[in-house]
Amino acid sequence: MLEYKVSARRIDSHGSVAVAKDAEIPLDTDMAGRRDAFNPAELLLAAVAACMIKGIERVAPMIQFDLRGVEVNLHGVRQDSPPKIVSIEYEIMVDTDETDQRLELLHKNVRKYGTISNTVADATKLEGRIIRATASQ
Repeated sequence: MLEYKVSARRIDSHGSVAVAKDAEIPLDTDMAGRRDAFNPAELLLAAVAACMIKGIERVAPMIQFDLRGVEVNLHGVRQDSPPKIVSIEYEIMVDTDETDQRLELLHKNVRKYGTISNTVADATKLEGRIIRATASQ
C-alpha cells in the first residue's frame, strides 16, 4: 500500500501553508477569503484535476495514445446545510489527433484507475466528459 504525508500549519489569521516533500502550497484559511491561495473546496477540485492529468500521463504510453496537451476544467456545487460538495462536473480537453474511440478509451482508463477521482466519486456525484481540444480553446 502507498502512504502519503502532508502537514499544514497556520501562518496567521489570513492563511496557512501545506507542506509535502519539498513543496509548499499556500492555503486560503482567511474567513474573508484570499485571491492568492486555494480554499479547501478549490484544493479538492485541484486534487481531482491533478489525478486525472496524472492518470492520462500514466495511461497514454500504455495504450500508445498520442497527445499534445491536456486541460481539465471542474465545477463543484456546495450545499450549506450540512456543508458539503454535492456534485462535481468536469471536462477533460485533450489536444490530439486520435480517434473518438481512442479518446473514450483514454477517458475510461482515467476514470477506472484514478485514486482521487474514485475516492471522490464514492462520496459525491462526479460526472464529466472528455473532448477533443480545438485551436480556439
